[in-house]
Amino acid sequence: MTDAILEAIGLTKCFGAVTASDGLNLAVKRGVIHALIGPNGAGKSTAVAQLSGEMAPDAGRIRFEGRDVTDWPTHRRARAGLQRSYQITSVFPAFTALDNVALAIQAQRPHSFRFWTDARLDDSLRAPARAVLERVGLGERAAVKVTDLAHGEQRQLEIAMVLATGPTMLLLDEPMAGMGQAESRRMMEILKPLKGEVSILLIEHDMDVVFALADVVTVLVKGRAVATGAPDDIRADVAVRRAYLGDY
Repeated sequence: MTDAILEAIGLTKCFGAVTASDGLNLAVKRGVIHALIGPNGAGKSTAVAQLSGEMAPDAGRIRFEGRDVTDWPTHRRARAGLQRSYQITSVFPAFTALDNVALAIQAQRPHSFRFWTDARLDDSLRAPARAVLERVGLGERAAVKVTDLAHGEQRQLEIAMVLATGPTMLLLDEPMAGMGQAESRRMMEILKPLKGEVSILLIEHDMDVVFALADVVTVLVKGRAVATGAPDDIRADVAVRRAYLGDY
């Protein structure tokens, strides 16, 4: 019996002559932050797209919570508790921060096909939305339109929208992308308390962030996992340092 919440087994994806996932094996344990790192073109985003259901693998299987979800569409995986964020912020710019989170909650509920204006007036959506905004440090920015939020605040809002759906696992694709040091620190303060509550697969280029947050690190090179271990072990691995970390 495995203690992994998410498993990729022999995951393979090709684009013409390019193999983006080459028999990828990956197991993310429940309640940990598991970082997936590697050089540009290593296949990290392709792997996450397959795990989330946005891209079908050419071969291999994906298991989530003990169930084979390889053929499940994205929305079915999301309703089962597997949620994803993107490198590019994905929010509704015409609405306020509170409206965005309320809409995320509404979308996850059964029979959610109602006009968006309902979510903007429904107290059963707005009260939990306010609580989530407080959790990510945006409580005082609830009434601010997304276009008036700073880039870092928009990334915080995206995390709030994902958390509002009650996920059991998050796939985070470069949540610190485009952030300054202060914004990155705030995002780390949001993510760190999630350990033990939500399982996280984190793609991140900032090695300071990776080594500060991750319990486990997998190094991906040319679509294959070449090393998996604790952050200190990965940092000390000669082959990994030569292939990716350099003089870090």
